[in-house]
Amino acid sequence: MSVNSTNGEEVRTSEGILHGERLVLAVVLLVLSSQSACVHAQSVPGLASAPETTEQKVEHLTEAVAAAQAQVEAYKEQLTELREQLSLLKQQMAAERAPSSPTPPHTVQPAHANAGGVEVASETPATLDEIRERQIIEESQIATHDLSKVETESKYPLKVSGLLLFNGFVNTRQVDVAAAPAYAIPGSGSTGLSLRQTVLGLDARGPHLFQATSRADLRVDFFANGGLSSYTAGGVLRLRTVHAALDWKNAEAFVELDRSILEPNEPSSLVAIAQPELAWAGNLWTWNPQIGLSHRFALSDSSRIKTEAALIDSSDPLPPGYSSSASTVTQTERSRWPGSEARIAFQHGESAIGPEIGVGGYFSPHRNGDGDTFDAWAGTMDLRLPLSRYFEMTANAYRGQALAGLGGGGYLNYYYVYEGSNEYAHALDDVGGWAQLKARAGQRVEMNAGYGADNPFSKEIQAAMSSSYGSSYAGLARNRSFFSNAIYSPSAYLVFSLEYRRLWTNLSTGSTNFSDVIGVGAGYRF
Repeated sequence: MSVNSTNGEEVRTSEGILHGERLVLAVVLLVLSSQSACVHAQSVPGLASAPETTEQKVEHLTEAVAAAQAQVEAYKEQLTELREQLSLLKQQMAAERAPSSPTPPHTVQPAHANAGGVEVASETPATLDEIRERQIIEESQIATHDLSKVETESKYPLKVSGLLLFNGFVNTRQVDVAAAPAYAIPGSGSTGLSLRQTVLGLDARGPHLFQATSRADLRVDFFANGGLSSYTAGGVLRLRTVHAALDWKNAEAFVELDRSILEPNEPSSLVAIAQPELAWAGNLWTWNPQIGLSHRFALSDSSRIKTEAALIDSSDPLPPGYSSSASTVTQTERSRWPGSEARIAFQHGESAIGPEIGVGGYFSPHRNGDGDTFDAWAGTMDLRLPLSRYFEMTANAYRGQALAGLGGGGYLNYYYVYEGSNEYAHALDDVGGWAQLKARAGQRVEMNAGYGADNPFSKEIQAAMSSSYGSSYAGLARNRSFFSNAIYSPSAYLVFSLEYRRLWTNLSTGSTNFSDVIGVGAGYRF
């Protein structure tokens, strides 16, 4: 019955348009006749105050015809618009009727590019739903942007943003930090709630300088305590990341406190914010001061080469169980030379979405408190590969030594080696990496699964443990992590997540420690 009524509406709409066309023609004829009558009246004796010449009559008649033609053209344009609107309405009604028509389950998505017309038609509602979802999300984001502008003393806009994050956690065995664990240690489990992974941010846009646009941003959270070894929690405000940059069309100059440029990708998680997912398990995540340049060279309309180079001051993380030291000078700073890093990548398609593969290198002289010197270095490879419209894979791998400052090496840069009565520091070799598979279900749901591992060389750990002088190895001998989560964002403001994680950790002695971690998160973006 609904189809018949719809067809009736279409017929009535078409009849209305035809009636409108007849009405327009009648109006035009009426105008012409009235103009003609007016001219005739003026030519009749007694009706006009003065006789009108033939030229004046022709001129008046010409003006009347021109006015009538202009009206006819305007009516034609209106009729054309009405026809286009009617065509769009027909298409929309056909699309809305499609779900009610019975179709086999296997025709919901076309299996091949040359799928039949029924399959293509059955795909239209999903496309319309996605368009509506995207429109709602974009409108919410635009509204958020308009409401979050703050005027600064310099009169340039400042955007205040953040993520109010609540997370609950269950750890079956003891971990380093209960709310955001990175490795497992012997002991009993824990259960709790936390709001300390809440993040606050400022984003600024500044003046143009050297024909470049300037920008800056800052992020803080509540997960800092200088007395703890894992960049962890004590309820104190912590500086997370800072960026300031000058952007040209194909180049950028920047200073920042952030992860190394060797690690452009990051695992996706809502419950692992304070210590990112796979931290100390193949993810070189630590935030360090850097200053550098980047440039993009176009190969074609859709392909380009990106080069980056920077100086970096890597940190000295404390091994498990160590308290904060009195020294505030890092091993890099003692060497009197900053570290250096560089990366080159091939990009295709839209930036940050299309496929990208890159290689990088890192070198940094180090000097410890006893005056021993050694070099930190690394070679890296990273990959972002969209597998289809719904799937994407990201990965990163590295090989190097003395990588604790970047987030590897089991928290250690070096160990002591003895030759007779002589003691010297030897840089710890390390290898690791991680990979993640992302699946998207529309604009609001994504699912992620990933695995990472960090492996200091076992022969070097054994050498440190077998010394006759009683030396010991304080770091992690091996750390692995697997995670799987689902993230749901019903609007631009709200986000929810459920995650499972498994940690396997080996210390210098004893068996493998493990813990199952279950986390839930609920966030409000502002």
